[in-house]
Amino acid sequence: MASETITSSEYIKHHLTNLTFGRHPDGNWGIAHSAQEAADMGFIAIHLDTMFWSIGLGLLFVLFAGRVAKRATAGVPDSFQNFVEWIVDFIDSSVRGSFSGKNDLVAPLAMTVFIWIFLMNLMDLVPVDLIPYSFAQFMGLFGADPHHVYMKIVPTTDPNATFGMAIGVFLLTIYYSIKVKGIGGFAGELTLQPFEASNIVVKILLIPINFFLEFVSLLAKPISLSLRLFGNLYAGEMIFILIALMYSAGLVLGLFGGVLQLAWAIFHILIITLQAFIFMTLTVVYMDMAHKAH
Repeated sequence: MASETITSSEYIKHHLTNLTFGRHPDGNWGIAHSAQEAADMGFIAIHLDTMFWSIGLGLLFVLFAGRVAKRATAGVPDSFQNFVEWIVDFIDSSVRGSFSGKNDLVAPLAMTVFIWIFLMNLMDLVPVDLIPYSFAQFMGLFGADPHHVYMKIVPTTDPNATFGMAIGVFLLTIYYSIKVKGIGGFAGELTLQPFEASNIVVKILLIPINFFLEFVSLLAKPISLSLRLFGNLYAGEMIFILIALMYSAGLVLGLFGGVLQLAWAIFHILIITLQAFIFMTLTVVYMDMAHKAH
């Protein structure tokens, strides 16, 4: 897809555009054939590639884990069972170190978050042109213009996916904050700290200030959680795309790009794992904060 028929900027823009389904300005529903059409669809649009790869990867792990669970044995485990047990032990020790409350949901939630995000991040190691080019050629068999067929295979480079997961965690923390502390206790956390006073008049005057500070801090949690993951993976994907452009710039730059791509891919393994771990750890920490009553 990085060919002489399109410019470098067009190549980059093509790789950063989602396969979008939504409502066209004329009122008809369909798939966008350009980045501008996708933008014009507004909020009521679905990124089909993000949905496909995120749900597909989640189902893939569920099927894999279910198969291992059915074949689990108390005797000598096979390599797949050893792998799953290692993951479970790792998640369990991480949760025990960060969560001091009692909630049977936290450990499964942490495992779901870590594995799911790791698998979505792992798609960043697939060559940037492999699946998009293959999909474009496949759609070309049905008369579609390959230059207007989009396919982003890394869901975590889509802020809709990262914000969706972060908002899910945010709603869980709000739910358990109210469940554990009650509405009054949760409201007190937002209005009676960090500034305190023994005088009732001063305490009332401090409520708006406390609420502003705590409310901003509360909203910052899902925003920082989502943007941290999105920013790191988006930047990593952009570097892979820029390296891919070097293959069309001659033999010397192509060979140099191959070395850079290998080096960046090896380093990127650390990034995709670390970002999944950070998202999981912060999720557990936020759940722990929700279970602590002041």
